[in-house]
Amino acid sequence: MNRKILNFQIDPKDAGTRLDRCLSRLIPGSSRSSLQKLIASGLVSSEGELLTIPRYPVKAGMRITVDFPEIESCVPVAEPFDFPILYEDDVMLVIDKPAGVVVHPAAGNSAGTVVNALLGRYPALSETLSCNTSRPGIVHRLDKDTSGCLVIAKTPEAQFKLSTAFAERETDKTYLAIVRGIPGKTEGEISGLIGRHPVNRQKMAVVERNGKLAVTRYSLERAGTIDGFPIGLMRVKILTGRTHQIRVHLASIGIPVLGDSLYGGRNLPISGVERQMLHAWKLSIPHPINRKKMEFTAPIPVDFQAILQKF
Repeated sequence: MNRKILNFQIDPKDAGTRLDRCLSRLIPGSSRSSLQKLIASGLVSSEGELLTIPRYPVKAGMRITVDFPEIESCVPVAEPFDFPILYEDDVMLVIDKPAGVVVHPAAGNSAGTVVNALLGRYPALSETLSCNTSRPGIVHRLDKDTSGCLVIAKTPEAQFKLSTAFAERETDKTYLAIVRGIPGKTEGEISGLIGRHPVNRQKMAVVERNGKLAVTRYSLERAGTIDGFPIGLMRVKILTGRTHQIRVHLASIGIPVLGDSLYGGRNLPISGVERQMLHAWKLSIPHPINRKKMEFTAPIPVDFQAILQKF
């Protein structure tokens, strides 16, 4: 059993930020949902006064204490690291995540994740873990069945700065998607709110309220057919990073990602489609220490190429 108490002083540039959002940046690897539970449980305070409202706007110079409850060790098991490395230095790592791999442990996925492999390669990362911060190095995510560029921080400072870069939209993310159907326009922009589906809570949806703004730009790279079915290859840029954003947006204009069982409806009988055909192709991000713009490209995976050859 162990207990951890963290103390922070709010920087003037963070003044006015929601308490839960501010803490999620100050505590690398923490999730806002876990922090909201801590706040509601009376475990966050400022100079003896409890802060129990997640949306409370913090003030410059505030001293905040986070009292993590006693917890049993729940550090993920270290496993062998076997991912293609696109870039690495002392503070950051960029891998080409294969399809079928979950980024971090969660219910039903306690092993076989990117985090498990990171602990196998960098054992020192386990020192930053607790049950409330079980995502060492993780600054953004890709869906389990999406392949491609994934940036990982190797130090708490780099994790904070990279997370901030994603939150403040200092990144440029380009995906490739093979879709069912061909869009009416060869290029366009989809903008609107994305939130939980009103009926199926496992899905996201384009909503009119109670959602977050999402902006997606797309262009048609190739159009053709496979076994008589119209198929398109899309280049997609996302200006925001909402859950399932590309999959939701493309489905909303009638061209769902091929193989997407959640948003794509009836699967087409095309051999070789074993997952959603979505690939995080290119990524640019400022280096967390020197701020130099870094650009990375993940090679098009074998299963993706096989489908393209059938056009």
